[in-house]
Amino acid sequence: MTVQRDDGLEGKVALISGGASGIGQALAIAYARAGARSVVNYFPQDPHDAQETVKAVANIGGECIAVAADVRSTEDCNGLADAAIKHFGRLDIAVAAAGILRRDPLGQMEDKAWSDMLDVDLTGVMRVFRAASSKMTDGGAVVATSSIAGGVYGWEEHAHYAAAKSGVLGLCRSLAVELAPRKIRVNSVIPGLIRSPQSMDAKNSLGDAGLDAAGNIIPWGRAGTVDEAARTIRFLTSDDSAYMTGQQLIVDGGLTVRWPS
Repeated sequence: MTVQRDDGLEGKVALISGGASGIGQALAIAYARAGARSVVNYFPQDPHDAQETVKAVANIGGECIAVAADVRSTEDCNGLADAAIKHFGRLDIAVAAAGILRRDPLGQMEDKAWSDMLDVDLTGVMRVFRAASSKMTDGGAVVATSSIAGGVYGWEEHAHYAAAKSGVLGLCRSLAVELAPRKIRVNSVIPGLIRSPQSMDAKNSLGDAGLDAAGNIIPWGRAGTVDEAARTIRFLTSDDSAYMTGQQLIVDGGLTVRWPS
């Protein structure tokens, strides 16, 4: 007997910024497994190839298109939402997962470095949500990826990153109220230590060795996977979370609740 899914994702269309790698790529695959189609953006200067996401989705029988778009550009973000309507005829979900990470001590940080970080990691989220919500079916859902850095903890030499990720939470809370009359839900995910291309960058983040060592302080015993983070986002955009809005879910293997030792 075939059991039909009841999470409401079958036939939906999702826009995912940052879909060329990491959590965004894993999410496109997770949506395909749920019967949803997706539009992912890619930044032309990004070393990751968004066509790998398209191929991975196609390999499991799903459909995904990749569109060049810089989240620093309002025009590009509007074009991304337009592409979803043009190609699939609808837009139901938007996930802002695009982001950058740079190590920069406060005493050496230039104004441009601060502005660039917020332009991508905070204002970029707003641009994606503004563009998507204008095209979105009433009753849709949007999710932003924050971070355990800023969302819960501080992180030395990453003040601009933490500030942006903290700001994402306030943005989502406010939009949850503003978009409620259209029954568009707005939530955020706070990933902990997730093994992704960004976190494996030893220059700006922990790197492989740091992530391995983190397993000693994470109750789950290891860093998380991009698929585990993506499945949480999928839940927040499904009917399984139909009465949740303005909330933040921490996906960290128990790191934030462990008693310091």
